[in-house]
Amino acid sequence: MPERRPTERADARQNRARILEVAAAALAEDGEASLNSVAKRAGIGAGTLYRHFPNREALVLAVYRAEVQHLVDRVPGLLAAEPPPAALRSWFALLAGLIRLKHGLGEALTPANHDAATAEAYGPVVEAIRTLLAAGEVDGSLRPGLDPDDVLLLMGAVWRTPAGDAGREQAERLLDLVVGSLRPDSRGA
Repeated sequence: MPERRPTERADARQNRARILEVAAAALAEDGEASLNSVAKRAGIGAGTLYRHFPNREALVLAVYRAEVQHLVDRVPGLLAAEPPPAALRSWFALLAGLIRLKHGLGEALTPANHDAATAEAYGPVVEAIRTLLAAGEVDGSLRPGLDPDDVLLLMGAVWRTPAGDAGREQAERLLDLVVGSLRPDSRGA
């Protein structure tokens, strides 16, 4: 994630955060949302938006990075609120939503930036999965020795479901199947 300059003013940080929040919502609704429409929704001038994000691709990348970081940051709270299998399921439902957003944003990115964003997110996502799996291993609710890369690949089916109600229902069933398969009593013979 790009570092903030220490001299950045508080209002500039607030504007940037507001732009990212509004842009995430706008791009989730319409992957073609313009920079001017984002600025208007954020209640700022176009010049303010362009100072932070010189082009649409820079904004899209920043939105994706912020969303990944927000998702990774949710792990401790989920584990505090739910048993590890439920926290893992909740987190993967959030990840599936983020990946659907990224697919929508993908059209706004050059192939190189799309690949770079995916590669940049991979490490933090796998570490978040590792944390969730370790919590389940410690309390005995998840199988020991699960590889987070394998679990991520297995979960890939969840975000490949079609849009709409039927796709959401299928994603819910797949989440149940995958999380159930990670339990210690699900090894099969």
